[in-house]
Amino acid sequence: MATHLLENNDAVIEKRLRDFAQTLSEKDRRRFAAIEASQRGYGGIIYIAGVLGCSTKTIERGIKELDQLQDDPAAGRVRRPGAGRKKRSNRSRAKKKA
Repeated sequence: MATHLLENNDAVIEKRLRDFAQTLSEKDRRRFAAIEASQRGYGGIIYIAGVLGCSTKTIERGIKELDQLQDDPAAGRVRRPGAGRKKRSNRSRAKKKA
């Protein structure tokens, strides 16, 4: 009886983790996964990767980011400076030169 309740509770918690992770930005989702995996100890990275549907390398990157949080070049940003799609005005200038 108690085992059934624990399994049911795990399913509810996993659903909450997935639902919450869906609301986060890419960077925040990576860091959230890293924190959750770290709390679970041995096997936590593989477990959380399975629950959230992300790569284990993504979680490992999140752990590295958390370790270097004070030196974060992307603090207050979603992406690192220079990352992401270039502005349309910059792309059109490049086409005119070609």
